[in-house]
Amino acid sequence: MPVSRVRCPMSSASSAGPKYDGPNPTSIQESPADLSESGPENKPPVKLEVDRPQDFKFHVAYGVYSRAWDDNQSDAARTRLNEFISSLSKDDSEDSYYAFYSGIQEYRRDTMSFRPGRTRIQSQRKRDWQQRDSRDRRDQRHR
Repeated sequence: MPVSRVRCPMSSASSAGPKYDGPNPTSIQESPADLSESGPENKPPVKLEVDRPQDFKFHVAYGVYSRAWDDNQSDAARTRLNEFISSLSKDDSEDSYYAFYSGIQEYRRDTMSFRPGRTRIQSQRKRDWQQRDSRDRRDQRHR
């Protein structure tokens, strides 16, 4: 029994849905617009390799970026980290380093942080140290 083709008025060449070609309705061809939807938008961000070992300040900043990249698994966080390091690689001024470190601070997990200001270091005089050392040795001998 011959198969009759019925042409649907809604199907035209400009429709975005699947097209049926030929007498066999199982052969479905998708339009190129449907194929591009799963394209580069779903790609995960890639770690940038822009390290400059000869430039010490940038090399340290790249190390901070690299550790933050490894610590964060979120695609949004990694995209933001890529933006920070790429903007720093384009502009190498003091203000850009300040912007880089202030922006990347929320993505860092290391405990050591650099804060401006002075840190008080307690020390003792040499004579005080000698007196305490001799007293400790004397006490240790007579135990």
